[in-house]
Amino acid sequence: MTDTLPEGATAAAPTRALVLHPDMKNDPDRRAAAPALEEAVALAAALPAIEVVAGEVVPLPKPQPGMLFGSGKVAELKSRIEAAEIELVLVDGPVSPVQQRNLEKEWKVKLLDRTGLILEIFSDRARTREGVLQVEMAALSYQRTRLVRAWTHLERQRGGLGFVGGPGETQIEADRRAIDEQLTRLRRQLGKVQKTRSLHRAARAKVPYPIVALVGYTNAGKSTLFNRLTGAEVMAKDMLFATLDPTMRRLRLDGQEVILSDTVGFISDLPTELVAAFRATLEEVLEADLILHVRDIAHAETEAQAEEVETILASLGVDPDVPVIEVWNKVDLLPEMAQEAAERRAGQEGPVAISAITGQGVTALTETIAATLAPARTVEELFLPFAEGRKRAWLHEQEVIEAEEQTEEGYALTLRWTSRQKERFKAL
Repeated sequence: MTDTLPEGATAAAPTRALVLHPDMKNDPDRRAAAPALEEAVALAAALPAIEVVAGEVVPLPKPQPGMLFGSGKVAELKSRIEAAEIELVLVDGPVSPVQQRNLEKEWKVKLLDRTGLILEIFSDRARTREGVLQVEMAALSYQRTRLVRAWTHLERQRGGLGFVGGPGETQIEADRRAIDEQLTRLRRQLGKVQKTRSLHRAARAKVPYPIVALVGYTNAGKSTLFNRLTGAEVMAKDMLFATLDPTMRRLRLDGQEVILSDTVGFISDLPTELVAAFRATLEEVLEADLILHVRDIAHAETEAQAEEVETILASLGVDPDVPVIEVWNKVDLLPEMAQEAAERRAGQEGPVAISAITGQGVTALTETIAATLAPARTVEELFLPFAEGRKRAWLHEQEVIEAEEQTEEGYALTLRWTSRQKERFKAL
């Protein structure tokens, strides 16, 4: 949504930012430096108020307790920050409150660590009431551990949360109490919102369509695929965290109705505060009858991303018996992967190769979804008098009539249907 500026006003200039990825040599979970930096830059670019001027991998034998980086590197970066007129430094990793305060004082800029940056993005993207409340709670929990006041620089430009700045020591206890009180209020509000959602789910359960949940690493193309399948207009940009709130649409596949759910993308090293805060947002995944794991098969780190998604799904408590279809997206960028997927799928197992952008393979995917969800069907004979025209029309709409013969009193029908369709028919 574009904000309308008053006549004669000009948009505020974006904040000039430098992205640093500390390459920790002693980190057992160390990621490949170049893709990690690329992802960090993409994270920063997801905020319209930020202009990424440069990104850099900083080799780090071990983190320094006072300033994270060694004194020589701090001095070198200070010169470059001043020369490039950098206003914000984004560190792709954890930064302690002490390190943050010392680096801000030395570099005379604002600083965000990875958690703070992701919270800024979540603040900018959340749309539903529940999403907004979850973000605010996660932000307050993060602030409480750091005892910092709001950073108003980005806030003035786009109403973000902001996390950098610092209160005087005498304010720490007052800040803690204020945060705790606000968290209590938010929990009460969230409880009401979640109760409303549970009522909606209960109502939907009375017309029990199977739920198909799209999951995957952020920017894998889930929203683009969702839009192609449903004709919806969910935000689908080449941008990390483009979708934060689940969007649900009804979809008809091979004669059966399903509910398709688009969810927030997963990401490596997602702060624990956010995994907990967004558990409710991912409830549709926990209730899914089928999960589509969408992968950006053209990404250099596609295997690591897939492992991250599987780890988060397991941590959420997803039933291991729920079927999962792996969807290899963006095969238009890597045609050989489409061939490999086709070969692996020959035995009705393995991934489905598609391009959500071009539509390649999407028909095969919908057929696979329908076949996976297809319940057992029974053949039955049914007689409907002419007065039951509405029921006959419903049966035709469900595409369950295999044979139909008109008699003097009505219609003799041969049906092939599921137990669910039979129960719905009885309820008509």
